[in-house]
Amino acid sequence: MPEIQTKSRQPRRGIYILPTLFTIGTIFCGFYAVINTMKGEFDLAAIALGFAVVCDGLDGRIARLTNSCSEFGVQMDSLADVITFGLAPAVLAYLWGAKSIVPTVPPYAKHVQQIGWIVSFAFVICGAMRLARFNIQSTKPQLPAPSSKKYFVGMPIPAGAALVAAIVHFTPEPITYWPVGALWNILVGFLAFLMISTIRYPSFKHIDMRSRKSYVSFYLLALLVALIYLYSQVVLLVLATAYATSGVLMKIYQMVKHKNEVILPSEQLFPSPDDTK
Repeated sequence: MPEIQTKSRQPRRGIYILPTLFTIGTIFCGFYAVINTMKGEFDLAAIALGFAVVCDGLDGRIARLTNSCSEFGVQMDSLADVITFGLAPAVLAYLWGAKSIVPTVPPYAKHVQQIGWIVSFAFVICGAMRLARFNIQSTKPQLPAPSSKKYFVGMPIPAGAALVAAIVHFTPEPITYWPVGALWNILVGFLAFLMISTIRYPSFKHIDMRSRKSYVSFYLLALLVALIYLYSQVVLLVLATAYATSGVLMKIYQMVKHKNEVILPSEQLFPSPDDTK
């Protein structure tokens, strides 16, 4: 009898397939985004990356809820992230933000396009390095990793791709003026740096959707979906920008707080005789 109960508790093979299907959907969205970017359909490419972010969040969530996590799924998810959230947004960032610049001032326009090629490639490399570091920390728990269930070390690569897609979705027309292209290169390069930095970003993996408080989460999620459906350009840009800047703002707040704690007022360092009585 105990052997029968043990076998009945094991998840079915179909449960393992379900998270993988969402991972395949993530890869498909990335491939679809690259194809539309090459065709000049930048808005469709940005929307595809948005759906990819949803699929990427669902595959991990479903795997945890069904207790069907596997090493194959982890590796498959990492490869999908490199393609969909590394290569696809980099191609979109270059063709939308640098390739279409009108050569009104040939030297400056040429340099902006060349730098755009470099920072787009850096986006891919930094995203791959970010994923490699995450895989090493997750497979070697004996190492003192600074990450936890509530935080990511470095900005997750889907967040960087989401911000690129949100900006393109907000203004689908490609950049044609070289100063704007230069600012775009700075932003893409900064996103690449955030992915390999040690700045902590909040993680939502610890949220238990099976608890009683999940009703409030479902209500807020439904409200968010409605807002995205009605005002997708503004809402997605605000959400992506808020998350991308949250880690930087929290880091600045911690540095300022630590500085204020170290530099104490002179009254606390050398109290007056009246205060000691």
